[in-house]
This record gives sequence, C-alpha cells and structure tokens, in this order.
Amino acid sequence: MIPADMAQLKALEAWFVTGSQHLYGPETLKQVASDSQAIARALDGATAIPVRVVFKPVLTTPEAITALCQEANQSPQCVGLITWCHTFSPSKMWINGLRLLRKPVAHFHTQYNRDIPWSSIDMDFMNLNQAAHGDREHGFLMTRLRLDRKVVVGYWQDREVQRQLGAWCRAAAAWHDWQGARFARFGDNMREVAVTEGDKVAAQIRFGYSVNGYGVGDLVREVNAAPEADIDALVRDYEEAYRVAPSLRKSGSQRAALREAARIELGLRTFLEAGGFKGFTTTFEDLHGLAQLPGLAVQRLMAEGYGFAAEGDWKTAALVRAMKVMATGLEGGTSFMEDYTYHLDPRGMKVLGAHMLEICPSIAHGKPAVEVHPLGIGGKADPVRLVFNTPPGPGLNAAMIDLGNRFRLLVNTVRVVRADRPLPKLPVARAVWVPEPNLPVAAAAWIHAGGAHHTGFSQAVTADILEDFAAMTGIEFLLIDQATQLAAFRKELRWNEVYHALCSGWAS
Repeated sequence: MIPADMAQLKALEAWFVTGSQHLYGPETLKQVASDSQAIARALDGATAIPVRVVFKPVLTTPEAITALCQEANQSPQCVGLITWCHTFSPSKMWINGLRLLRKPVAHFHTQYNRDIPWSSIDMDFMNLNQAAHGDREHGFLMTRLRLDRKVVVGYWQDREVQRQLGAWCRAAAAWHDWQGARFARFGDNMREVAVTEGDKVAAQIRFGYSVNGYGVGDLVREVNAAPEADIDALVRDYEEAYRVAPSLRKSGSQRAALREAARIELGLRTFLEAGGFKGFTTTFEDLHGLAQLPGLAVQRLMAEGYGFAAEGDWKTAALVRAMKVMATGLEGGTSFMEDYTYHLDPRGMKVLGAHMLEICPSIAHGKPAVEVHPLGIGGKADPVRLVFNTPPGPGLNAAMIDLGNRFRLLVNTVRVVRADRPLPKLPVARAVWVPEPNLPVAAAAWIHAGGAHHTGFSQAVTADILEDFAAMTGIEFLLIDQATQLAAFRKELRWNEVYHALCSGWAS
C-alpha cells in the first residue's frame, strides 16, 4: 500500500491508445499498429517514465473506443490513457467513450517519422503520417467536451518529450492512489484555526479519498499493547540508523523517553496498517493517554510514504501522500512543512521552515540526530525527535486550499540554501529557502491567494507534475515562481474567480 520504491509504480500502467479509421485499408492499419507498438515499447523503456506503458489495439470504431474507455475505468492497474492519432480518427467516434472515461488523458502529438523524406515523400507517406491534422481533430473533440488533459508535442524519442510524459504519469499515479484512500484524524482541528478546516464531503466527491476522525484513546490502546521485545528491536534500529544523543543511549538518563517513542511508533503503525490508512493527522490539543507528542514516529512513517500534517490538517496530509507517490524513485525528499519564521535582512531575505517535531527525514542532509528536548505546548513529557538540516538545491512548497466553492492548489518554487550560521539551540528539523522570485513578492502572492502556513515541501516533485495533478483533479492551479509579478498575479486571481463561477454552468 505504501510506495517505497520504483517497483510499486512499475506495477501501474498507462495505456497507449492510437486512433485511426478503416478508410485507409488493412495494410495501412497494419503499419499504424506496428508503428504504435514501437512507440509504446520505447516509452515503456524510457527511464523518465515510472509506470509501464502498455500498447492497446488501434481504435477504429465508436464501439471499440467506448469499450476501451470502460475497460480502463475498471482496470485497477490503469492510471490513464496516452492517446495519439497516427492517421485521421474522426472525432465523433470518441464522444461516448470520452464522456464515460474516468481516468486522466495525455494527448501525445507526435509522429512515427521524425523527418520528412524530402526526396521520396508521396501520398502513401502523407496518408500514413497524418497526426498533424488527425490530432487536431482529436483535440477539438476533447476541447468541445471541456476535457482537461495534458498535451505533449514532440518526437517520441526526445528526452524532454519523455520527461513531460513521465511527469504526467507521476501525477496520474498519485491521482490513482487517492481513489478510495483513507486518512485518519486523531482528534479534531486545532481550535479556532481556519485554514486547516475544510469540507471533507466535498473533498471525497472531488478527490476520491475519505477522511474520518478517531479518538486518541483508540491509538493509545495500540500503543499500550506494543510488545516489549518489539520495542527493544525498534530501539536497536534507531541506534543503527541515527546519531542518538548520549542521554538516550542505553545508560542515559532519558533512555525511557526513547523507548516510549518506539512504543508510540509501534502502536501508530499497527493502527494505520490495520485500518488500511495512507495518511493521518494529529493535534497537540488532544493527547490524552499518550506520554509524549508523537514526533519520531511521525517522521519515520512519513519517510515510508505515509501522508501527514499536524493540527488536524487533513488536506495537507492527503497532499503530502500524493506528493510522496509522485516523488517515488526520484532524487530528493518530500515532507510536511510549515513556514515558521523569516530572515528579513534586505541583503538576503529567507524563510526558515520547520515544525515542532514532524519533518520527514527524507529531506535530511546527512545522518539525522535523535534528540529529546522540552516542548512548550501540549503539556506532555519531553518528546523525542529527529534533528537535521536540509541540503541546498531547488525545491517547492504546495498548499491545498478549500475556498468554499472550489479547491485551489498553490505552488511556490524555492531555492533551498544553507543557514547563514549554525542553529545549535533550535532542536527541530529545518529547511532554509529563498522563495522565488523573492520573499516580498512570493509572500504577498501567497497571502493574496489564501495560501496556508502548512505545505507539502519537496526537492523531488516539480511544478509541472503538480500542474498536471491539478488538471486531473479538476481544481485551480496557481504558480508563484521566478516570473511572477504581483500585479499580474492578482489579476489572475480575479480572472479565476470569474472562470470558476462560469465554468460550473457550462454544458458539453
């Protein structure tokens, strides 16, 4: 259930679907099928594409198209269709199938031959290689149906083309993972906080996952039942994987705190596995029965692929899970994050991102340290946590926002940098970044867009993957990047309000 490596994504499939018609005769259709198989094989072998690309027979009738779309809907492996019109496929044949289709579509506008054979080209070649207008017919129909899709243009062997298709496949895999997913909330929302609230029914209708609340007592029962031998084994794992603080070692004065952290991890893992959950939330305002706020346990479970967010923020927990799936097999980590505090020196403005405890070690630079420190909120014993810095390089923050009439996915690209000086007294995992285009513009744009302080942070997922994902889910996408100008961004916000008010009334 929890993707850990590329093997899980390679169990999923993107179906390569070619459109044509019987007008050209059997020999041409035979060549169309052969060419399509060659392209599908090449895409299936491309390192940039994380799922299997499966060739499907060439579609030439409305009945075949409808049957294929219905088959895709029912397939537990199919994450979406990659469509291509090698020759001319009359668009009315696709209406019923595309109206029934519930999987994402990537419209691949390519042709089998890269170059025009200038000295030998004849009408036979022209009739066979008609994507230049076959795909325009195909594109019109999808536009007429108001079907949002990815359009990739270029030669099928080009690396950039394969990268774009791979980005779409990662988004499609995350969308596929959300269908029927379950997220657990231990306790409710942090009291009086607005941005972490939302309409869970609307989210289930739109996104396909469910969010339900569970009493922290149900978790405490599993924590208390953790066998001592399993706690011993898990503590040994900690000692091998991390730099354990002296006070937490075998003879240390706070050794019991480390064992309690292991007990919480075992109980939390048991609860999540038994319920088939893909993510969860906690809140420090509801810890009755727990000795300490879960820190180390949350960090380690996130590293395995679970989605998480603090203070009951189920939207961010689900987004982190989706980003974990998108990032599978890529370099760089993905974590729950919070914009915590600013460095406003005009010579180099920066953001310090962190949380009280729960930052995923997939974004750690070097070997994390296991430490225990006081926590000024929650009223519990000093919690154990992993402490580390994040390596420099490109990254992004993404927030899922419930605006009442729609959901918005807001993304800001960032440049992760080293802290100006060491942070010896900050006992949490952290990242320091410069938001693009700069802090004043990025922060103002984020605030105008209603962006949350909780985000999914990633140094693996890219903005185009998230843009594809937003299109698949049918929600608004906004990007703050190097090219952002605040005046234009505010106009985009206003235009989007009008668009989303009107598009709900459009009929196909």
